Amino acid sequence: MKKERILSVDMLRGLVMVIMALDHIRDYSTFYHFDPEDLSQTTIPLFFTRWITHFCAPVFMFVAGTGTGLGEIYGKSKKQLSHFLWTRGLWLIFLEFTVIRFSWFFNFDYSLFPLLVIWALGICMVLLATLIHLPKKVLLIGGLIMVFGHNLLDGIQPESFGSLSALWKVLHVESMIPLENFTIYVVYPVVPWIGVMTLGYLFADFYKLDSKVRQKRMLWLGVLLTALFIIIRGINSYGDMHPWSQQPTFGLTIASFLNTTKYPPSLVYLLMTIGPSIILLVVFEKISGPVSKFLIVFGRVPMFYYVLHLYLIHTISVILGLYQGFTFDEMTVLFLNLPPEFGFGLPITYLLWILVVAILFPLCLWYMNLKKRKKHPIFSYI
Repeated sequence: MKKERILSVDMLRGLVMVIMALDHIRDYSTFYHFDPEDLSQTTIPLFFTRWITHFCAPVFMFVAGTGTGLGEIYGKSKKQLSHFLWTRGLWLIFLEFTVIRFSWFFNFDYSLFPLLVIWALGICMVLLATLIHLPKKVLLIGGLIMVFGHNLLDGIQPESFGSLSALWKVLHVESMIPLENFTIYVVYPVVPWIGVMTLGYLFADFYKLDSKVRQKRMLWLGVLLTALFIIIRGINSYGDMHPWSQQPTFGLTIASFLNTTKYPPSLVYLLMTIGPSIILLVVFEKISGPVSKFLIVFGRVPMFYYVLHLYLIHTISVILGLYQGFTFDEMTVLFLNLPPEFGFGLPITYLLWILVVAILFPLCLWYMNLKKRKKHPIFSYI
């Protein structure tokens, strides 16, 4: 099959990259120093500002797997794909612990190491490097079991594994792992993210089909997954550690229904995000023009954008903090540790989001064109 960019995949990735910046600018700019999903404190605009960004991590994982599958369709051997996956995966883990970690903190206090989305992408790529050698039927069954069945493990406590409790935390529990000189904060456990990436790898086979057949089947799949989310969440007995409940207002009740668990991602969280994302892939196949070109720029340079946007957002936060009278040391911390009095309302957050995206667009366009001209393998890692 002739190699060509799947523009709809680039557009979807670009869209979630843009949305992701909203979440991070909110982290570093608002005076809402509580969880936006805490229904006892949140507002509807604040809740949905956070909720819309839930689509980012699942799409990253899913399309990373799809990109691997497309590489196989375009003629790369499994050996070549394995080599790329494990080298890129290790590179991402290295970046998480160095360049990216510093962007979150802006200091050299290494007492805390959070395992965030780039770590999860990296470790899942390392694992996928081996998994792609298994029969696809085995991968499909395994991926579905992880995604649909992992909530059966929610009641298992790490302490029940004794000396191996840390391993269970890395696999399936958002938790702290205290070590002698520092603490690891597991934000993105491996399971079921590796299942999501594996299913994304299998999803690439849709692109072997005729476009009309592919779009029809993808649309049905997206609708099915979205419907399963509504049904399973509505039953309210499985698929998430936190059931929804009737709230004082209709808006908050809807928020409760949509308030699914991300760490680790529950079944209903994944259905809620991946189902509509597949529908968007079909929609994006029919879209062209300025909007598609805009999104494609970000979608083709995701790691370049990711690193730049974190440094830019934290830098803006420091400037805003100095403007409000806080010290440099008070602002060069993880957003969770920002001064309680610091911050602005959501209107400023949205204006800053537009500013960040506007600044990054020409830089990403330049880098995208550089990658086109140079064609060097190193650009596959950045």
